This record gives sequence, C-alpha cells and structure tokens, in this order.
Amino acid sequence: MQNTERAQGIIAEAKKVTYVEAAGWGKYRWWRYVLGLVVIFFVGLVVNGITVPRVAFLLGGQEALAAFSRLDYAALGLVGGFVAFRASFPFFLAGILIAVTLIHQRHPRTLVTAREKISWRRVGHGFVAWFVPFWLIAGLGQYFFYPDTFSFNVDFNFATFALFVPIALIFTAIQTTTEELFFRSYIVQGASIVWSNRVFLALLPAVIFALAHLLNPEASAGGWLTVFFNYFLVPGLVWTVVSLIDGTIELAIGVHFANNISGNLLMGIAGSAVAGSAVTAPTLFTVSKFHATYTALSMLVVVPVFLAIAYKVFKRDEASEPVSQSHRQGRR
Repeated sequence: MQNTERAQGIIAEAKKVTYVEAAGWGKYRWWRYVLGLVVIFFVGLVVNGITVPRVAFLLGGQEALAAFSRLDYAALGLVGGFVAFRASFPFFLAGILIAVTLIHQRHPRTLVTAREKISWRRVGHGFVAWFVPFWLIAGLGQYFFYPDTFSFNVDFNFATFALFVPIALIFTAIQTTTEELFFRSYIVQGASIVWSNRVFLALLPAVIFALAHLLNPEASAGGWLTVFFNYFLVPGLVWTVVSLIDGTIELAIGVHFANNISGNLLMGIAGSAVAGSAVTAPTLFTVSKFHATYTALSMLVVVPVFLAIAYKVFKRDEASEPVSQSHRQGRR
C-alpha cells in the first residue's frame, strides 16, 4: 500500500510540473536568456548568412548565388527556391539547442515538456485536431463561398509533387518546430523568470509572434484584421494558452505543422508566406485571392472545434515518469 501511495504521489507530482517550470532546472539568471538570444540570432542570421550563399554557389554556380542574393527564390527552381526560403530555420534551431544545452545547461527536451519523454501521440493529436476543422471550414468554405477563386492546380504534375512531398515535410517540420520552440517555449520560459503571471506569459509571445510576421504578404493584404486574427489571436494567443494549460507545447507543435504543411501541399493562396511568397508550391488546389474577412471569421469557428477535438475526442496523456530530482536542481 505504501508503494502504491508513493507511486500515485509521484504521478500526481509529474502532472503538476509544466515545461514553464522546467526553465528553473538549469541555469536561469536573466543575463543567460539575453546571451541565449544573442547566440540564437547570431547562428540564425550571421552563420546562416555566411553558409547558405556558399551552398547556393556550390549547387548552382554564380547564377544561383545572384538569385539568392536578390531573394529571387523562384529563379532557383521549385525545390531549390522552397529550401532557400526556409534555409535559415535549421540555423535558428541549432542556435536554440546550443543556447539551452550550453548556456542554460539543461536538456533540450525541457523546451517541450517536463516529462521524461515527448509524447509524439499528443503531437499527432494536435495535427489531426487542427487539420480536420481547418480544411473542412476554411478550405471547403473557400470553395463554397468564393468558387471563382478556388481551382484545381492546372499545372499539377504528379512526379514533381511526389519529389516535393518529402522535402516539404522535412523543411516545414523544421520551420514550425523551430518557431514553437522559440516563441511558445524559450520566450515563455525566459519571461517566467521575470514574472510567472499566466496572462503575461500568454500575451508576450502572442505580441512578439504577431510583430515578427508583420512583413508577411497576408498582413499587407488583410491589414489589421489579418494581423489580429491570423497572427496575434490564433497562432499567438490561443496556441500559447493551450500550451500553458497542457503544460507542454506538444499540441502546438502538431497544430503549427498541420497549418503550414496544408498550405504547402494542399491549398496554396496567391502571395501567401506559407507557400513561400515568390516560390509557388505544387499544391493540389490554388486560391487566386486572399479573403481576409472570411479567413478571420472562419478562425472563430475552427478554434472551438479544434479545442473540442483536442480535449473531448482525444484525451490528455497520463503523466509519464517524472524527471529525476538530479535534473531538477536549479542553478542561477
């Protein structure tokens, strides 16, 4: 009975510990987060800026280097342009991992969860819970309400699409996971050292996420409505609140991947940043005009349906084995 009670106590304790609190398991003084941001942006911008142009030159010569320098990704071809547009994300991911491992001296897994293992099942739940309502409501709704702008991609080529799919899966996963680790995790964990108030922890990454996406084509086309709904409210605030409630960013990782991979493979919107701006992804369907009002209103329906699927259809995972006490020793 004592062993049973002890085991139940450990499980209850593991359920209470969140990825936010895991920030205190390593070295966590404020200057370490400032140094961490410097490392992340140095690797993501400077090292990336030195390395990628040289790779472009090795692969395509002077013409590829010139196209990359003037941000003419379409000139690099379908695959080359798609990869070049997202080339900085592996470097940003490397910067995040270096900062957490070397500066904060804790396991990179603590960016995702406070448990011993990442629940890929819960990541899959997030993918399905967002993918289904998003494309039933936003995708089919686009077809029913604006049929003149919705069409099958007449340039669709199965061989090209088959080649593109694995590349899109890999680089989209790197992009979306990197953004989640940075905005939903590193920023939130760093902010929690200053103030652990949940409203503050939810609003701060939402504001930063929206500001970071102001230069996206959709922001210019949709104005404040798109910035508020498509960047601040849904990806920024809702996904952060879900992560704070869940105690992990597993759901958010799945949701973000579902959102972006759909735009890269299923339905491309003209001028969309998801599709890569000047780079046209070989999607099955295309939308010739971005409708900001409909997109914003559809989010008001998609979000509650997503929450219902994530928490009613799928059940939250039971806590796995808690992290050992030796890994919880906070060091300022």
